[in-house]
Amino acid sequence: MKRPPPRLSLDLLRAFCAAATHLSFTRAARDQFVTPSAISHAIHTLEKQLGQPLFCRVNRALKLTHAGEALYRACSEALELIDSAADRLVGSRHSLGVTTTAALASLWLVPKLPQFAGLHPGTDVRIVATNDRIDLEREHLDLAIHFTLLNEVAPHGDRLVEYLQFPVCSPMLARSRKAPLRTPADLGHHVRLDFETIVYGRPWYDWEKWLGATKLRSIVPAGTMRFSHYDQVIQAAIEGSGVAIGKWPHLAQHLQEGLLCVPFGRDWIAHVGGFNLVVARGAETGDAVQSFVAWLRDELRRDAARTSNLLPLMQPPSPQAGRRRIKSSQ
Repeated sequence: MKRPPPRLSLDLLRAFCAAATHLSFTRAARDQFVTPSAISHAIHTLEKQLGQPLFCRVNRALKLTHAGEALYRACSEALELIDSAADRLVGSRHSLGVTTTAALASLWLVPKLPQFAGLHPGTDVRIVATNDRIDLEREHLDLAIHFTLLNEVAPHGDRLVEYLQFPVCSPMLARSRKAPLRTPADLGHHVRLDFETIVYGRPWYDWEKWLGATKLRSIVPAGTMRFSHYDQVIQAAIEGSGVAIGKWPHLAQHLQEGLLCVPFGRDWIAHVGGFNLVVARGAETGDAVQSFVAWLRDELRRDAARTSNLLPLMQPPSPQAGRRRIKSSQ
């Protein structure tokens, strides 16, 4: 039976190829980021495993033996193939850094990421959720989905989607026998679930914005619960704790699944502003960025189509309907 060849370590072969290329243990050590003694030890181990010398010295100069030359030809070619394949595999993966508001990230973007990953398995995604506008280049991010108030001068970038607000609650609460929700006046019989946060350095209260737009500040709720995270507000609404201010596109899936409903008509939709898409300088032509932006737009179109039978959310009220618009106070 033929004796099986020795199993040679890839590290030993790399050390040998470096030494054979430079014909110097010292230069090979620098090339491999190890010490000359480590190279010498690797060569000695390899020669022991193969049972014959790979180098010899002639007039103090390092030279390859016949066995060393044969191994070098095969080894250098094999390592080149391995390195080339590894480069292709690593190069086939893309990284993508995205920033947007915490609310949009947690309720809309993150739940959809598995779909994007399924379509683009070679892209690694990093999400930075913040209500601040951060420097994309400094934070090594590729694109931002920035919230812009209705009357605010928008930063550079393209409009991705309009940002709308409207009361939402659980279907059971809306149909409750004791205090059904048919008109905004009925809000006085229910607990107000409010979201309080900081947007671009200033306080933000969802109900304050919506009530100001609809001129319904005189309505006093039966009680108030405030939360610092919007996903907590929505969870409380789903559980029937009260009425919250819904956001589009954040709650597209919740509306589609019937977890929440919009108890009032389109006259009570507040057009707050929009989300703009800003791409970092130099990232516009990247495959990952282009794929992600196309996917974002497709998902928003699908959400609009799926909820069109529930409420025409994607058609904001006309600019003339001033009572439904929110003026920027920031």
